[in-house]
Amino acid sequence: MSDFSLGPNARSAGYRLTGFDEIGSTNSEALAAASLGDPGGIWFAARHQTAGRGRRGRQWHSVRGNLAASLLIVPDAAPEQIATLGFVAGVALNRALAAVLPQGRFRVGIDGMDGADGRSRIALKWPNDVLADGEKLSGILLEASKTPDGRSAIVIGCGVNVVAAPEGTPYPATSLLALGVERSAEQVFEALSDAWVDVFALWDDGRGIAAVLELWRSSAAGIGAPVAVSQDGVVRRGIFETIDAAGRLIIRDEDGSRFPITAGDVHFGATASARS
Repeated sequence: MSDFSLGPNARSAGYRLTGFDEIGSTNSEALAAASLGDPGGIWFAARHQTAGRGRRGRQWHSVRGNLAASLLIVPDAAPEQIATLGFVAGVALNRALAAVLPQGRFRVGIDGMDGADGRSRIALKWPNDVLADGEKLSGILLEASKTPDGRSAIVIGCGVNVVAAPEGTPYPATSLLALGVERSAEQVFEALSDAWVDVFALWDDGRGIAAVLELWRSSAAGIGAPVAVSQDGVVRRGIFETIDAAGRLIIRDEDGSRFPITAGDVHFGATASARS
């Protein structure tokens, strides 16, 4: 049993929820539901995940009290549009965290005011992370499946370090509690479920992706700064110029040439090294 509940906007929009105290993987649970013909619009949320996974087959480390949440949807959109749902999730997570963080303490987006300590900031890291003070606070994983009638089912998994962050990760990590913010996984999930409704409606089966990407850019980490992207052991360095209309990261080399990046591990500033 769990105390998870949907936010009022999510309930009004007809979303459903199955909550767990502990589960192997919320993404696996959502994929199983898709294989059984669930029509989508259902969240699976847990405060402890024992077999979570991240991008590129990595393990997603989580402790009891952190949030693991996965949403199953069956969108009516072209494959190239479905691929941009990670940006929808990123903007929604960013909004959810802004809703649960103490007002005025943290800055959200590149145009907001600094927090009381002069540096606190929540930002989106390409392609699918949320950073706090430059450290990973949350991650997103998209997985695809097929419904029994052949439609594309998409699972959007979100993990938030609520009470603790893993150690020894390729990119430094933090938690809400380490930032001095005491919130529960249930509170973060309720805010996320509501934030998702508005951003998903803006996306509009891919027709509104330009507006979503503009929101993503406005809260992005590292635009205009040195960046290193590792792809299968090859590292490309340059300036993170923007993300394009397809959501690709655009790097500008020293000679001014621009290169689109579709996937890779990103490091900024002092961490823009050959780490992978």
